[in-house]
Amino acid sequence: MNESIILISPAENLPFLMALHSWGLGVIRAIQSIASPGLTVFMKAVTSLGTEYVYMLVVMFFFWCVNEKKGFRLGLLIIFTTWVNLSLKGIFNQPRPYELEPALGMAFEPSRAFPSGHAQMSFTFWIALAIDLAKRKKFRPLIWGASVFLVLLIGFTRLYLGVHFPTDVLGGWITGGLVLALFYVLDKQGTRILGQQSMRPQLITAAATALIMNALYPADSSLGAMLLGFCAGYSLMLKGFPFSAQGELTGKKPGRVVLGLRLVLGLTGAVIIYLGLRFVLPGPDSILRGIPVLEGFYEVGRFIRYGLLGFWGSAGAPWVFRRLALSPSLPEEA
Repeated sequence: MNESIILISPAENLPFLMALHSWGLGVIRAIQSIASPGLTVFMKAVTSLGTEYVYMLVVMFFFWCVNEKKGFRLGLLIIFTTWVNLSLKGIFNQPRPYELEPALGMAFEPSRAFPSGHAQMSFTFWIALAIDLAKRKKFRPLIWGASVFLVLLIGFTRLYLGVHFPTDVLGGWITGGLVLALFYVLDKQGTRILGQQSMRPQLITAAATALIMNALYPADSSLGAMLLGFCAGYSLMLKGFPFSAQGELTGKKPGRVVLGLRLVLGLTGAVIIYLGLRFVLPGPDSILRGIPVLEGFYEVGRFIRYGLLGFWGSAGAPWVFRRLALSPSLPEEA
């Protein structure tokens, strides 16, 4: 267990880290003193709201049913902040509390501890959403209050479950804030520049970004693949068959039935791509597993699967909505 600490810290800093971890273990013990079966079930339910799967579900809901532009921006933000988090976990290589004191573990996580991904992604996502939704002055206090409460509560669940030290959670919030600030600094300028370009420069930019992501964090190609597919699909959609989440159908905005059908069809397609290709393409869960010549292509299969998943979200599903008359043909296409 101590090897994880030694890898990141020179010997002279080891006592400080051990003291910090010892303090964190004490905080977790104090929090777990209020533990009960019912509270633990509640904490596990709340902590599940901090996973990337939940955020991508909300992103797709926004893209298909609320505002495709906001959905696209939120999608890029979640992909990027997840990549930053995994990269930092690999660099710092810090242990989780239950690795130092097994009795504290109420859940298990396969990745390293610092910074907390749940804390980072919840801060990035909910604060970004609050910034956008709080433009409506009437609901501003409620929106900000709910967003901040969710961020704090999700961070607290990570301590309660013994999967993070307080410093991991704090580090996640700080990193999430930095990612969000950087995103807003680059967002308007990047959108303006790319919006003036043809499809080819946009695709080249997306491919180059995905390549850099995979080069800097080669342990997992899925995020670079999803970014490439999501951006390529969005560019194709804008140029070939513009989609508007709130475009009028028969003279009025789409109703709940139409929006519900979009969400069901979109998520069904995503599940088919995710599980179907996982079964077919080379990989540990594939029908092709065990074939020696294909073992070197596992990451290729993973790249294709996540790339198509991103492409489906921004282009495939909107195209299907168009074909089924669940979204309008925009005036500029006529």
